[in-house]
Amino acid sequence: MNEPIVLIVDDEEMMRTALEQWLRLSGFATATAADADEALACIDDIRPHVVLTDVRMPGLSGLDLLRSIAERGLPTEIILITGHGDVPMAVEAMRAGAFDFLQKPYVPDQLVNSITRAAEQARLKRELADLRRRLDGGENELATRLVGASPAMQALRHAVLDLAPIPADIILLGETGTGKEVVARCLHDFSPRAKGPFVAVNCAAIPAELIESELFGHESGSFTGASGQRIGKFEYAHGGTLLLDEIESMPLLAQAKVLRVIQERVVERLGSNKQIPLDLRIIAASKVDLNAESQAGRFRADLYYRLNMATLDLPPLRDRGDDSVILFHHFLAEASRRFGRQAPALHPADINALLAHAWPGNVRELKAAADRFALGLGATGRSIGDILGHKAPASAGISLAERVAAYERHLIEAELDRHDNAIAAAADALQVPRRTLSEKMNRLGVRR
Repeated sequence: MNEPIVLIVDDEEMMRTALEQWLRLSGFATATAADADEALACIDDIRPHVVLTDVRMPGLSGLDLLRSIAERGLPTEIILITGHGDVPMAVEAMRAGAFDFLQKPYVPDQLVNSITRAAEQARLKRELADLRRRLDGGENELATRLVGASPAMQALRHAVLDLAPIPADIILLGETGTGKEVVARCLHDFSPRAKGPFVAVNCAAIPAELIESELFGHESGSFTGASGQRIGKFEYAHGGTLLLDEIESMPLLAQAKVLRVIQERVVERLGSNKQIPLDLRIIAASKVDLNAESQAGRFRADLYYRLNMATLDLPPLRDRGDDSVILFHHFLAEASRRFGRQAPALHPADINALLAHAWPGNVRELKAAADRFALGLGATGRSIGDILGHKAPASAGISLAERVAAYERHLIEAELDRHDNAIAAAADALQVPRRTLSEKMNRLGVRR
């Protein structure tokens, strides 16, 4: 049921019937109760957006009903209908959290207007409550999508959770392969726009002469070869999120037109004068410093200032400590399931190679290495060092404690994965007390 639900509470049957008929004609779904006790008995099942209640009724008053609903913490707004002598009580109810009160006799349109506003307020409350529930568990979910235990990744996850609910455009800065699109998708999925589309555009992959058509769309015949109407990416992302990846590659002329769309939140298809309103979030991703590019004249400064409501810097893998081992284990498990093979064992020399490698291709390079290892290269006597092209065992600069911790982390994660995250079973397999295993997991940053 898409219509807002209004629960009408009044001890006069004729009044309940009249209100119910009028509100249904006005587009609301309705339910009725003869007194506050009956309303409280059915409110959890009905989950109304608005409760419309008389103040003076036998038994509990409308004010008592308001207090009981407030104690339950329901995302419901209360509107009180009062007689002339009940105005002081209505004022008290407003202080207790009532949305509005109407004094008899009232104009029907005034009632509909008040209920409409209250229903919208209740809808926003429900969306916020749903978002908070998702965010409360968001850190655990994000840990499976933005994998890593380093301080840099912990800070990034916290920043994503902070920024996701805010209707702000965002710049993502990071080297190639650091996971900018993954972060953009997380910002979308943890936002109120999660049910809307997520549209990713790689600006570097679109020829300069086609980028305006790709972004803004076009009408039939607007240019040579435009044989039909095309919906552009801006319009297609309406209600959701648009990722402009490698935005530094966008031609300056197109940047000027993109700036106008972002400022006005309207788009015109090529060959049309019709303005189409837009409701979307823009995330711009770049592998270079856009501020430096704007100062050098290679990127429009006004577009940079407009986009730069918030900036997230994605750390390169070489600056994330032993996240490379955690990530490799994560991608190795994924690849093994995908290929239908048993994950090869990691040996201390493999972990040394992971920790010592510079990872110029960042997470993308590491994932490719995990895929190759899962395909069986490790089972034929070749090591990760061979896959990465190391000529000799790479252990320089890696302390014994770091190697032991990384290997210990790998063993714990492997056993947890093998026993479906059951700590007791993993502890038995590793032949350590459960408390010892829990303490090691906390110290090593291992998540279930």
